[in-house]
Amino acid sequence: MGAHSIGPRMDTMTLWNISTGGFAALAFAALLVGFSKTAVSGANTVSLAVFAAVLPARASTGVLLPLLIVGDVLAVLTYRRHAHWPTLWRLFPAVGVGVVFGTLFLVWADDEIVRTSIGAILLMMVAVTLWRRRTVDKDDEPDAVTTRAGRAKARSYGVLGGFTTMVANAGGPVMSMYLLSAGFRKLGFLGTSAFFFLIVNVSKVPFSVGLGLIDGSSLLLDAALALFVLPGALLGKWAVSRINQRVFEQLVIAATVVGGLQLLLR
Repeated sequence: MGAHSIGPRMDTMTLWNISTGGFAALAFAALLVGFSKTAVSGANTVSLAVFAAVLPARASTGVLLPLLIVGDVLAVLTYRRHAHWPTLWRLFPAVGVGVVFGTLFLVWADDEIVRTSIGAILLMMVAVTLWRRRTVDKDDEPDAVTTRAGRAKARSYGVLGGFTTMVANAGGPVMSMYLLSAGFRKLGFLGTSAFFFLIVNVSKVPFSVGLGLIDGSSLLLDAALALFVLPGALLGKWAVSRINQRVFEQLVIAATVVGGLQLLLR
């Protein structure tokens, strides 16, 4: 074994010492990944916390990423007609910067620092969004990216989203908060975030492989857990047409708060 493979090998031992209860928790979290991608974005912060509880925090991000990509593909197939591309093009350069920062942070940070940082960022995003929503006209079209303040906001959320998505696959809540604050309605929100995360998550794969977070054993675990993402996505698609806009927004914010608190309090 070369020196490089010691870290992943330790992770592999941990991955395969999962109890039946632990696997059941991961399966439920995988189901939630599918549900969050087609219904309540932000619900996968709960998945993120479950994965970080059952597996080491760093290793959990490598196992979760391919499952998120499966969910992203299902979400794009479901909501592709509702994406708002001007918003996406505005966000991508800033997200790229955030992903690079996140990769450098992972080279340096341990599990404890990773968890606490993400939890704190999520709760901060909720606070900012709740404050902003008191001043936003709900019926505005999501064209706020055309103003100077809108562009600055898109850049700052983009960098934060790229950073959190690289460090802990926790970009969902950051983007949820951005899209809600920009006045997106339910289907536009889901369509725009579906394309956003498919593109961003696929672009993170080489970084994660380079950091040793994705390897053969993590992909074997993914193969078993991916079976649970599809029923979650179908459940989400069924539920979303039955949730009104106000309840939808409240669920997104509540899921984000729960995920942030779980990470901070562990």
